[in-house]
Amino acid sequence: MNCPRIVIAGTHSGVGKTSVTLAVVAALRKRGYRVQTFKVGPDFLDPSYLAMASGMPCYNLDGWMSGRDYVCRLFARVSERADISVIEGVMGLFDGADPDNSEGSTAEIARWLDAPVLLVADVYGIARSIAAVVKGYTDFEPGLKIAGVIANRCGSEGHALWLSESLTAASLPPLAGAIPMDGFPHLPSRHLGLVTADTVNLSRSVLDELADSFENHASVDAVVATARNAPFLEVKSVISLPPKQSKRISIGVAHDAAFHFYYRDFFDELEMLGCMLKFFSPISDIRLPEGIDALYIGGGYPEEHAESLAANEEMRSDIRKFSSSGRPVYGECGGLMYLSRVLETKDGNKYPMVGMIPASTRMLDRLKSLAYVDVTLNADSLWGIRGATLRGHEFHYSELTADPTENTEWTTVYTLKRRRSADTIQEGIHRGNILASYVHLHLASRPEALRYFINKIS
Repeated sequence: MNCPRIVIAGTHSGVGKTSVTLAVVAALRKRGYRVQTFKVGPDFLDPSYLAMASGMPCYNLDGWMSGRDYVCRLFARVSERADISVIEGVMGLFDGADPDNSEGSTAEIARWLDAPVLLVADVYGIARSIAAVVKGYTDFEPGLKIAGVIANRCGSEGHALWLSESLTAASLPPLAGAIPMDGFPHLPSRHLGLVTADTVNLSRSVLDELADSFENHASVDAVVATARNAPFLEVKSVISLPPKQSKRISIGVAHDAAFHFYYRDFFDELEMLGCMLKFFSPISDIRLPEGIDALYIGGGYPEEHAESLAANEEMRSDIRKFSSSGRPVYGECGGLMYLSRVLETKDGNKYPMVGMIPASTRMLDRLKSLAYVDVTLNADSLWGIRGATLRGHEFHYSELTADPTENTEWTTVYTLKRRRSADTIQEGIHRGNILASYVHLHLASRPEALRYFINKIS
């Protein structure tokens, strides 16, 4: 397929690649382009910004969790409706799941998609040495095309000229832009990344400021030309999904300020299978959607809205009633916290939650877990039969305060192995058709898991 595309990568985290990507997307959209955005890796937060900037849903491309064929098929399917696709990288260009190869990295995705790369570098306090930095990134691994360099936090026009001449003299990719110090508006952050985007922290005026800054200090025309020069992309045919069910299956999905960590392609796959998604708010709605056959409560920030969630006793009661009917209930990370008895915030306050899981959760001052994980089912559950394997990731600042399987009818159905660890952990709290876990699974790339889940509901 002919698909104009470009990857915006960083030399390392914190160089401003999200701001640059948003600025590029905003500038392209301001010129009338239909822009499709993607984010490399498992991140849930950056995609919310990219979606607001483009006006279209953003999709994650994660090589480790979903594999090459799925990444390429997803990219091709979603990009068909766009004039240009912009892919934001993760961490540094070559950072991924392992220290000795590029698995899970931005470089891997760029190679798979045969996409040119704009390399963002923080140039504060650096001059000719930029050439050494860029040469290292250009020569480090074969198969990549670094088409240009965006210098962020540039000191002056003279500084930009020096950087440009240094790259040219070394026969390296050219300087494609030089963003001055404080050239972009500040974007708020929480934990390891941004807060979720909304119209307050990413207003139209902020997007205009980002677009104008890029127009003034870089070449949008050069970005478009580079993207259009990307070669023809060959993509294998899409794997056939199971036929749509004769019965229209309806799934209730929690979606509000407390619960919004979802992969958009998972929803796409469910809808293509004939499922109807009914979104609701555990904060403000007092009842679950009518006629749903299953319930999915994803991750998010329940700790930030614990008081409101606790105050909505009607919703908590309705979820307890639904779970007692035997219909499937799946809680993921923040969903697990909400389904527990009590959520204790960092200030020591305790708030009653749904109370289905016989344990409570508490927030910590430090990161509890950040890792890619392999999951093997040690018993039949919502996503497959015993022995089935899945992949996902953990990222949470909370923990269970007790073992919910001790002296209860609850069991664990996951044998979990974290990346680069030989140890296994028993996880995935399960009872009947209820499953809750701290793991964010990538399910859209597992058609057999979707098939099993749909058959279980129907």
